Amino acid sequence: MHRARKMALDLGLSMKISDVDYQGDKTKATFYYTAEGRVDFRELIKKMAEAFRIRIEMRQIGMRQEASRLGGIGSCGRELCCSTWLTDFKTVSTSAARYQNLSLNTLKLAGQCGKLKCCLNYELDSYMDALKDIPTDVDKIETQNGTAILQKTDIFKKIMWFSYPGAESWVPLAISKVKELAELNKQGEIPETLSAVSLQKETIKPIVLDYENVVGQDSLTRLDEKSKKRKKKKKKQKQQ
Repeated sequence: MHRARKMALDLGLSMKISDVDYQGDKTKATFYYTAEGRVDFRELIKKMAEAFRIRIEMRQIGMRQEASRLGGIGSCGRELCCSTWLTDFKTVSTSAARYQNLSLNTLKLAGQCGKLKCCLNYELDSYMDALKDIPTDVDKIETQNGTAILQKTDIFKKIMWFSYPGAESWVPLAISKVKELAELNKQGEIPETLSAVSLQKETIKPIVLDYENVVGQDSLTRLDEKSKKRKKKKKKQKQQ
């Protein structure tokens, strides 16, 4: 593979040889390469055939196929899905990131292949089902205190956060209240403020974890307790 790469560089071919399959009978070698367009590699095949004395086959693959052949570790810390269990490559678009409220940073959304990560499609159906009840045409709500602008949407909790211009605090509203206020604005009615219909903060009780001894092991200090009891009995017997 390294010798073939050097030959391609000497010929000035714009291609990257990423992997080679060498048959066990030593009669044929398949070179996998990636390129942006078509490459005239006829001269390269002649040189490789003279150098290696075997049959040469050139096969162009895409960036995703190259990553699946080479393998690697993804940003999640696990092996690449395409090199372990993923068998087919579905198209991934930036709309999948928009639906999941992810930042459109290409450095974070791109995988080892340089394309959008395949895992962006894994939870897309769940997000699409949750987005059915959320209004997409409500970006602001008119109130007597001013225009409240949409800042954030919690898709699974079905809460939309609004804030007034210049205000630091955000007002959480349920989806049903947002639809109700938007309908009032369409009818020409303007509510007084959003704080009157905002979600009330629930008092969260601290959870006390009770660890049970499911294995059946006793306390580590059980022997110390028995020895103390024995010493007390001996003292009582001596006193008597």
